[in-house]
Amino acid sequence: MAKKKFNFRKKLFVKNRLVILNVDTFEEIFSFKLTLMNVFVIFSLGGIFLILITTFIIAFTSLREFIPGYSSSQLKKNATELAIKSDSLERALKKNELYIKGIQKVLRGELEYAKFNKDSILSETEETPDLDMKASEEEIKLREEVAKTEKESGEKDQNKNKSDKK
Repeated sequence: MAKKKFNFRKKLFVKNRLVILNVDTFEEIFSFKLTLMNVFVIFSLGGIFLILITTFIIAFTSLREFIPGYSSSQLKKNATELAIKSDSLERALKKNELYIKGIQKVLRGELEYAKFNKDSILSETEETPDLDMKASEEEIKLREEVAKTEKESGEKDQNKNKSDKK
């Protein structure tokens, strides 16, 4: 087995001659002196170079749009613009619906005309975030402690003022 490895290593570096001949005249067109190692290195570097060129062409040109999973930049831009427009149209639709409901109330007599104001209806459509404004138990305890310390400091100040007046 050691001889086979040794023989393969020897064969990698044995010089061979590649000759290109004209078939009709047997004239030598050109020739190369090569080893198996040179051929292996040249094909490896050529393959790597070919892969890099292909990768760069696909990555930096519009060819990537033909690969499944990649969408065009124009398509993404259009989708974003349409999403923004649809959101604004939804808000406008809600405002109009509330305005129409208010007018219907006036026409049915459920609401006095003098109290009806378009601005008040439009202000109702403004979205207000749901905030929990209730104080937690910790906050209530802290408020009690602060009130107690303020009361104590206030009593001290009053006692001090009384003693200063005497």
